[in-house]
Amino acid sequence: MSAADLIIGLVLTLLVVAVLAGVATYNRLVRSRNRVREAWSGVDVQLRRRASLVPNLVESVRGYVAHERGVFEEVTRARGALQQAGGAAAAASANNALSQALGHLFAVVENYPTLRASENLTALQRELSDVEEKVAFARQFYNRNVLDYNTRIETFPGVLVASNLGFAAAEFFETGDEGRAEVTVSFAPAQAPRPRPEDAPPSASPPA
Repeated sequence: MSAADLIIGLVLTLLVVAVLAGVATYNRLVRSRNRVREAWSGVDVQLRRRASLVPNLVESVRGYVAHERGVFEEVTRARGALQQAGGAAAAASANNALSQALGHLFAVVENYPTLRASENLTALQRELSDVEEKVAFARQFYNRNVLDYNTRIETFPGVLVASNLGFAAAEFFETGDEGRAEVTVSFAPAQAPRPRPEDAPPSASPPA
């Protein structure tokens, strides 16, 4: 076998290895991207469940405090934005806004002992808290998959395939400070504040 044949054979071998490596890298990127999409579907399901609770929650409160129109409108707008959000970043922002709006709604509830004692509202609040926990778990799972995928498309050899075959970076589902705070409301009976010494009425002078 001549030297030229050896060189040609070596070149062909290198080309085959490069093609196989490229195919393997492409397949890994596809699997990683599919895991991100699957993880996002879990987040989306829980966000839709959360949004579906809002109308019943608003109606339960509206029957007692119909005059708090501004709070109801804020919650309704935030729910609509969450339902229409496209992509993880937009959904995270809308979810944070809904958390803030629900916080304002529950602050109103605190001022009405009869409303706080409502069994229907208590049940809705428990269900909302359960969904909040599932959203947090789904968010963590999704973000881990996004981190793995983004790392693959930004490092060698994945970056060579990703840059040429349209593998774009995935968005993280970020939670702001208002979203990290748990949206809860206490349904314990309100206690009257204890009188302070300086608030006590002056004692009457003894009769002469």
